[in-house]
Amino acid sequence: MEPYPAIWCSCVITVSMEVKFPEPSRGRIGGEQVAYSGVLEDVRTCVGLGVPSRVPVFADSEMFDVRMGGVSYPEYSRDAEQMARCRIEAVKHLDYDWSCGWPDDYVEFESFGVKLKGEECVPLSAYEWPPASRETLKALKIPDFHREGRMPVYLEVLSRIKQEFGDTICLTGRVAGPFGAVSLLHGIEPGLALLNEDPELFRETSGFLLELAVAWGTEQIRAGADALWLGDCVACSGFISPNHYTEFAAEGAFKASETLKKEGAFVFYHAGEESLPRLRLMAAAEPSALSVGEGADIAEVKEALGDRVCLIGNIDGIGVVGRGTTAEVERETARIMEAGKKGGGYIFNSGEGIPYEAPEENMRAMIRTARKHGVYSA
Repeated sequence: MEPYPAIWCSCVITVSMEVKFPEPSRGRIGGEQVAYSGVLEDVRTCVGLGVPSRVPVFADSEMFDVRMGGVSYPEYSRDAEQMARCRIEAVKHLDYDWSCGWPDDYVEFESFGVKLKGEECVPLSAYEWPPASRETLKALKIPDFHREGRMPVYLEVLSRIKQEFGDTICLTGRVAGPFGAVSLLHGIEPGLALLNEDPELFRETSGFLLELAVAWGTEQIRAGADALWLGDCVACSGFISPNHYTEFAAEGAFKASETLKKEGAFVFYHAGEESLPRLRLMAAAEPSALSVGEGADIAEVKEALGDRVCLIGNIDGIGVVGRGTTAEVERETARIMEAGKKGGGYIFNSGEGIPYEAPEENMRAMIRTARKHGVYSA
């Protein structure tokens, strides 16, 4: 039996900054008109490995956007009006080509007994989970998405954003990959321990969580989502071996992607993966697009996988956008965009989340530079 790596955690820097978005001016950054109604067609072209009218520009920027929206995370996470306002203002002022405002990873897991806590500047996180047991599994049922927990709030937010922007952005919801969802339900160490201690229970739990992902994702599509972020970070090479991925994670990722695509959504598969061999395995899930972790060389990944799957990524949200100089942000954005867009089949994004304290000038430099370099020669 193969060992699993120890749990690790990232450090979130919390700071107090009295900043807010200015009055809205949709579609302009630095005075240039940048909003466009063809974004969904461009995403579709990229997914088909074609050359779009221009590269869609995304940013995993929720923490930064919450700060700029002038709202605390506890309020943002549970208040549909505040969450929708923050997401709408972010698109208007930073001109993202998407909105991806899921508040945290646990929206659909609270109804199963996962206990959460949060701070002013930090997304809600789990501190107590139901035990990884057959008794827990027998008690699980698909929740009522319109009545339980924060799920009705999130569906309302999607509807409000869709009503505001229509098809001028790629509205993106989120579901948990069936493998990683086991750890969201039970905690990382107890969830991964099942791989060795009770692999059949892991498979059965993952099977239920596949049903959950499909049902919850379908409900988000009905609420207006154009795409779904299939988050599966615990399936990355930092947690499990290639054999474990193939045996326990690959089929669930494929089935979730296949089913949700049939429901009419783009599916963006994200595990924060930096290893090219593991990215090869993940490409077999056949998502609409595969997110590339920030430590990977996008040119190398593009050369290896660019004829198989659309790629998304992969500027370093913390090291470059959060802590770098504006000049460094511009250089790295240009480098990644030029390597990724070659031949089409590419969407610009950060490899992971952009932190709460990221300088606004760096965010604007990233978007501005991505726009400049995201065009194709006639």
